[in-house]
Amino acid sequence: MDTIFAQATATGRAGVSVIRVSGPQAFDIASVFCDLPDVGRTGLRAVRGCDGALIDRAVVLCFENGASFTGERVVEFQVHGGLATVARLLSELSAQKGCRLAGPGEFTRRALENGQLDLNQVEALSDLIDAETESQRQQAIRVLDGSFGDAGERWRGKLLRAVALLEASIDFSDEEIPDDLSIEVIQLVEETHASISAILERSTVAAKIRTGFTVAIIGAPNVGKSTLLNSIVGRQAAITSDVAGTTRDVIECRVDLQGLAVSFLDTAGLRDSKDEIEKLGISKAYEMADVADIRVFLIEEEGEPLPITMRDGDIVRLNKGDERGFDFEAISGKTGQGVSELLNLIAERLAVKTPTDVVAIRERQITGLRSAESFLARVLALVQSDPLPFELASQELYFALSELDFVFGRIDIESVLDEIFSSFCLGK
Repeated sequence: MDTIFAQATATGRAGVSVIRVSGPQAFDIASVFCDLPDVGRTGLRAVRGCDGALIDRAVVLCFENGASFTGERVVEFQVHGGLATVARLLSELSAQKGCRLAGPGEFTRRALENGQLDLNQVEALSDLIDAETESQRQQAIRVLDGSFGDAGERWRGKLLRAVALLEASIDFSDEEIPDDLSIEVIQLVEETHASISAILERSTVAAKIRTGFTVAIIGAPNVGKSTLLNSIVGRQAAITSDVAGTTRDVIECRVDLQGLAVSFLDTAGLRDSKDEIEKLGISKAYEMADVADIRVFLIEEEGEPLPITMRDGDIVRLNKGDERGFDFEAISGKTGQGVSELLNLIAERLAVKTPTDVVAIRERQITGLRSAESFLARVLALVQSDPLPFELASQELYFALSELDFVFGRIDIESVLDEIFSSFCLGK
């Protein structure tokens, strides 16, 4: 296997840049440039090129097999972050026989292949790097910490035990089979099915943490929706005008709302219109309102009928609060009256929906778990039969195990891996 290298820190000027070398020849190659410190210890070393010229004085660290991020021998050079310094050391490394620049995500891929991370931890690492909000960071850390993988191991262990019991029943069908055997199989499958179902129920919302929640601002034309959006995001994101029907398309602005990624949508005013362009905007407004996690209805008068039936979690506010005096239910995007209270309420209602324990956060994971859940439901239906069809139940359990193996990276998933690692930077 080749020894690979790359800059592990961001490209550009910095106080310190880290260059990582990983692979079977890492120690031999790095020793060309300086005397290496003992494994597990740091050392300040004069790093010299092959011509003997000083490149930099750097902090050098060495990791032995099994003790590094990749699971291989690794040497890290912490050099001053000047562009020329980094470029010179990378050039010197590329000239070494058997040493090449790493591809995107190749360090992490080696960590997976060497058992340092499982597939879901790899995806969580990508999410952690991309995290923009505190909730996204926390969610990625929970998966990276291995909690999701631990749940998968428990499921797998129970289903393997259930398969073993069913296989024993098939192999010894001529002998008297204990009555409690099928009871144990049912218990194992029911526990696993219930656990997977519970995680799937939470995962739909958990995926929103990663991709972001949506809040649609709904109301009649000229009711103040665009002014409210501008107040929320703190800039002129939407054009405001006294002319009704100014907003023709959905305007989307993403914010970090108390650690949650939330996209606020300013929609076209809902009314009957003969203008074809405005009608398209109104149609889009209804469409976005239907899929939004929360809708904020702005109205002119108390008790007026809403254009869309309210759902649990929706909020209603009177518009133009600056013209009404103090009213808890009134809001003004122009002066900011009630805007902070509205944002706090939205954050509270989204936080209630947000899971804080083990969840699946990728579509691949959710799809695989749904398939496994379906196979386990078939097993539970089969074991109610008399006589119990051991062969069929066993086969359905194998199908469920196969889906779990796909979710947790135990079977051939090269195309999935290629897609995952292509999104990583070179130094990861």
